[in-house]
Amino acid sequence: MAVRGAVPEVIWARPERTGRGPKPAYTRDDIAAAAVRIADERGLDAVSMRHVAAELGCGTMSLYNYVPRKEDLYELMMDAAGGEHEPWEPSGDWRADLLRVAHETRALMHRHPWIPRLMSPVYGFSPHALRYLEHCLACLDPLEASYGTKLELIAMLNGVVTTYVRNELDTAERVRALPWSEDEEHAARGAYLGRQLASGAFPRMAEAFAEDPGPVDLEEVFERVLGRILDAYSP
Repeated sequence: MAVRGAVPEVIWARPERTGRGPKPAYTRDDIAAAAVRIADERGLDAVSMRHVAAELGCGTMSLYNYVPRKEDLYELMMDAAGGEHEPWEPSGDWRADLLRVAHETRALMHRHPWIPRLMSPVYGFSPHALRYLEHCLACLDPLEASYGTKLELIAMLNGVVTTYVRNELDTAERVRALPWSEDEEHAARGAYLGRQLASGAFPRMAEAFAEDPGPVDLEEVFERVLGRILDAYSP
């Protein structure tokens, strides 16, 4: 809910700490690192001003001198994680370079499983996010297209990677919660699916599974989907 009279601001345009007093005891990097540690170890829902303050060993209210809102804390976290993307010299093959970026992004999200929940264009203009976008655009220098099209391609790839990783993480979380083994789960569901397909009620599905009964190679699917997206933007 919007606060009447509130003035919109960007955390990156604010000084490191507001108000008078002695030299700040912490930096935004310190606060972001503490929040990231909490999210990595206990999940995003465990991130709060109180828990971050406890991690730093300071009072909760003092953090508001550095980070006015929880949304700002999330933005600091996303930027801190984005700092793990180290730009490298593009090879000149824009397709290969974007595939490399996509794989690095996927690995980053697996290191920090809370990232897909926070993915938003709002966080796309932090210092490390801008560095990431600049690097992606440098990778796309050989592609003859407008910058608008290039940014669209980057957004499309990020969206696919985010969705793919979110599905991987959700699946892994569900497997951990099963009262039986993953193999037993697959066997039970496979048997049920087989009975449904044999009923004749789903002829197209039956034909599809007869054509390719699986199992699905998820790594191969990831590469194929990314490749098709890149194909769509090839001249």
